[in-house]
Amino acid sequence: MRHGGEILANALAAHGVGRVFSVPGESFLAALDGLYEIGIPNTVCRQEGGAAMMAEAWGKLTGQPGVLFVTRGPGVSNACAGLHVAMQDSTPMIAFVGQISRGHRDREAFQEVDYRSVFGSFVKWVAEVDQTERLPEYINRAFHMAMSGRPGPVVLALPEDMLSALSDAPDLAPTAPAIAGVSDAQVSALAGMIAAAERPLIVAGGPGWSEQAAADLKDFAESWGLPVAVTFRRQGHMDNRSPAYAGDLAVGMNPQLGARLQSADLLVLLGTRFGDIPTGGYELIDPAAPGVAIAHIHPSPDEIGRVYRTDLAIPARAADVLAALVRLTPPPRDLEWQATARAEYETWQQPKETPGAVKLEQVIGWLSANLPDDAVLTNGAGNYAAFLHRYFRFKHYGTQLAPTSGSMGYGFPAAIAASLASPGSCVVCLAGDGCFQMTLNEMSTAVQHGATPIVVVVNNGRYGTIRMHQENHYPGRVSGTDLVNPDFAALARAYGGHGETVVATADFPVAFARARDSGKPAVIELQVDPDTLSTGQSLSGTRAAALARLGR
Repeated sequence: MRHGGEILANALAAHGVGRVFSVPGESFLAALDGLYEIGIPNTVCRQEGGAAMMAEAWGKLTGQPGVLFVTRGPGVSNACAGLHVAMQDSTPMIAFVGQISRGHRDREAFQEVDYRSVFGSFVKWVAEVDQTERLPEYINRAFHMAMSGRPGPVVLALPEDMLSALSDAPDLAPTAPAIAGVSDAQVSALAGMIAAAERPLIVAGGPGWSEQAAADLKDFAESWGLPVAVTFRRQGHMDNRSPAYAGDLAVGMNPQLGARLQSADLLVLLGTRFGDIPTGGYELIDPAAPGVAIAHIHPSPDEIGRVYRTDLAIPARAADVLAALVRLTPPPRDLEWQATARAEYETWQQPKETPGAVKLEQVIGWLSANLPDDAVLTNGAGNYAAFLHRYFRFKHYGTQLAPTSGSMGYGFPAAIAASLASPGSCVVCLAGDGCFQMTLNEMSTAVQHGATPIVVVVNNGRYGTIRMHQENHYPGRVSGTDLVNPDFAALARAYGGHGETVVATADFPVAFARARDSGKPAVIELQVDPDTLSTGQSLSGTRAAALARLGR
């Protein structure tokens, strides 16, 4: 006889779970006891939002579900941001949530939540386990749901009395993975479409990739003379140094790449859902009249044809399709289409100078040129992130951890997870002053568990992206976008980490070297000009242009 917490922990071990992330709660004490008994490491976090983002990042890094434990009511409410990231980013993740005792339900008891109602449209699957003996069954299904088709997050609610009850339920071996295969006929049809097209463009994105898949994409695109664009924050899907790489279809994308997307006569959508971000709010490619042939490869048949009609639908993993394509003999092709796309990317990468003594474009350029090829870069959301997307060249799969959902606060928890996954490796988080302050309390989590990421904080004293839009729409009427910030370097030292402040671009390389040598979680604060924008303009210039348009 075992209590439910032990049954749960043994099921996690059977599924290969090597680490969980949590904020402890009295509602799942039995689960904590089970983790203790089985010896699964538990990364104890400071707030459920940070814990959820660490679990999501772990899912991205490993390809296996990141596992989260949070308590009921306020705990799971705090975790919603990370669950939303997992859903929009198609990341496998399982959140185990404490629940009130079964006999108290439907009385609005202390911290009671109807999880099926709250999360029914928020995650991939949500359920509540009412019988201790059925825990192995539910956990098997949770892992299957998180990984099958389009991966995503699952929520399992665990009533407190169910979890502490005893049962002689046997363990279950994990369910065999359900992986859609690809046929020779499908590969032949796709190859024929590409060979016949004059202006084909590969658009790569989505989950389920690997180092081998990234290498196959590079080899296939180069040998077939095809340009490759990646979707928002999926730049690690292909070596950016390849002559076939054309850039990212992201927020603030290269206008020439957007025009190339519009002028293509064939789009090969590899693994991506292909939504509003890569299409500029559906304006570059109109779902009502796409005007281009589309071949869509996605592991979930439900995603194919969901927004755009397709001429060829292949419900399979992009990695498996690429493994078949790369073995084919390429047809002769004029390389001008690919070469011009690459030239436009190279031009776009030329730094556009920003005001102030700290030039963020130069800092990112230095990082791109000097970090190890396998260094992991993380970020959340903000105007600063556009510098990273534009000027950094990702060399390997798995080196970019960023939320396609655009969630602020993500970069630092993700960097902690990456550092724990690969101790001693180089992990750099780029964060804005507003973005970092949403989860900087996880600095003590990093110190406690031995994570050593380096956080580069871009401090401009404002919510930069929102200020940029504000100046465009309501010039000169500043409201709600100014920030009063702490001394970030001193704060890092107070937590037991390493802190640096940089006020001139030339000082950054030495500061970074000291941070790396410290062997501690580190913060390098960049004091940038408040008017710095990712476009290379200043806010004052943006304001002047907006006023001129308004005739003021």
